[in-house]
Amino acid sequence: MRTLVIDTATAACSVALIEHGRVMAATHEEVARGHAERLLPMIADLPSGGRADAILVDCGPGSFTGIRVGLAAARGLGLGWGVPISGYSSLALLASQHFMAHPECTDLAVVLEGGHGEVFMQSFTSSPFAALGAMQSLQPEAGLAALGNRVGVGNGVRWLATLDPTLRLVALLPDAAAAALLPQSFTLLDPRPIYGRAPDAKPMAVA
Repeated sequence: MRTLVIDTATAACSVALIEHGRVMAATHEEVARGHAERLLPMIADLPSGGRADAILVDCGPGSFTGIRVGLAAARGLGLGWGVPISGYSSLALLASQHFMAHPECTDLAVVLEGGHGEVFMQSFTSSPFAALGAMQSLQPEAGLAALGNRVGVGNGVRWLATLDPTLRLVALLPDAAAAALLPQSFTLLDPRPIYGRAPDAKPMAVA
């Protein structure tokens, strides 16, 4: 089965075609903004215009706008092609990316920028690949304490580096091609946003 992977949850915009666990084609760009303008052309440039038997999309956490762009594209293509859509967490993807590149690493904490100076954090172990707890949204000081002796990876590590420059930190952004590394159990999320924190705007109380 051929799967189109879409990842727009952070400053990176990436797509990949994966078949039988092998990456057939992939594109990865750091765009910061403009995901909506870049995503569909990137998909169109894939073999067969990205046409696939299933779609896998990054549900977050990450950028509110980026997450919505990826999910909207996945839903639109899924409806048009009549194929199923499922999701994965950007935290799990980044963990699998780092473990593959650094097989000597056995556990780590993924640290993503969370807005308002907070970070999203979740720890993982490599063998077997598993989350060591639930995702948390933390102030950097609390994130530093939660990191412990682990390696920190992600685009939120800069917040921890300002507190302790001696930490083992790796700046990293999600890459859709790395979805081929994820165990199947981590690719079965409902295609809906994982925002990681409550919205700033709250509904008005009914009088």
